[in-house]
Amino acid sequence: MIEFLDKFRDTGALLDGHFILSSGLHSSRYLQCALVLQNPDDAARFGREIADRVRTGSGSDWVQPMDIDTVASPAIGGLVIGFATAQSLNKRFIWTERENGRMTLRRGFSIQPGEQVLVVEDVITTGGSTRECIAELESRGAKVVAAASIVDRSNGSAEVGVSRISVVSLDVPSYAPDVCPMCALGTEAIKPGSRTTAK
Repeated sequence: MIEFLDKFRDTGALLDGHFILSSGLHSSRYLQCALVLQNPDDAARFGREIADRVRTGSGSDWVQPMDIDTVASPAIGGLVIGFATAQSLNKRFIWTERENGRMTLRRGFSIQPGEQVLVVEDVITTGGSTRECIAELESRGAKVVAAASIVDRSNGSAEVGVSRISVVSLDVPSYAPDVCPMCALGTEAIKPGSRTTAK
């Protein structure tokens, strides 16, 4: 895990300050996965790590390797790592995206009844995007068997309704704006991410 976290530091993707997360919560740490994934070799390496953990069940709460038909990700944050994971597993890759504020399956993608899907995200904080992606896929007949992420900011506490794994697990406190200690000190909060909805 330390080796992978070092990659965040080396690429400037691990930021310290006062940040507004995509969930609306505030935090003193921000992980900009796009910086880590901008190099195709690094993206492939993270994808292989997730794929290896799925194949073996290591670092997860399941004990057997699982069969996966398809990898899916919520856009936009999960696209690169989802594709890299699918490539390593040699499985089809699809994604959900927001339309009128709702996560939906578009672009001609379809799901077969009972199709076994792994949902892959870049960072999980509250699990909101992952849950929305899972709900949309299941409404189309998928069987979502697990979720995975590069980083779990909740240190295992975020619930997404299925078993999940992460390459890096961190305990990074996040706060509602009205109880944020950095806001109480008067420091300015910045929003480095690209979305305004819960992740």
